Amino acid sequence: MAQAQTPNATTEAHGGAHADVGFPPFETQTFGGQLLWLTITFALLYILLSRLVLPRLGGIIEDRRVRISSDLDQATAAKTRADEAGAAYEKSLTEARARAQALAQETRSKLSAESDAKRKALESELSGRLAQSEQTISAKKTEAMGNVRGIAVETASAIVERLTGKAPAPQAVEAALDQAKA
Repeated sequence: MAQAQTPNATTEAHGGAHADVGFPPFETQTFGGQLLWLTITFALLYILLSRLVLPRLGGIIEDRRVRISSDLDQATAAKTRADEAGAAYEKSLTEARARAQALAQETRSKLSAESDAKRKALESELSGRLAQSEQTISAKKTEAMGNVRGIAVETASAIVERLTGKAPAPQAVEAALDQAKA
């Protein structure tokens, strides 16, 4: 019988005719052993997972949670600092604009005052020159008017002498001018 099994085993190993053997996990003769090995394997796997893998995995998850929380805190702090820096920038920009406007207004006022002072000085100088010119004109006019009478007397005497051939008396010409003036 030992020989009869050997060729059958060889034939089975080489792909020959197979004996009608069922699926091993469903064999009721080996069911007890399979359950024992299943329990041992499950227990070992459970112990391995609960003692080695799960604590490491829990530690990794906790580290990630702490790191994420820390990163969120840092991001919040950075956002707060950025907001404060932005507010400080806006404040300094507003102050700089106000200073620039004040400086521009001050410069404008200063230049306007200088311009007004120069204008007033120029107007004063021009008023003085105008008054002096008016006085000069008035003096020249008075002088010219004083000479007009003499010129009129000489001209009238020259005209009468030319027309009549004889020079009139200067008192007669002056009397005639006085009559014409009145």
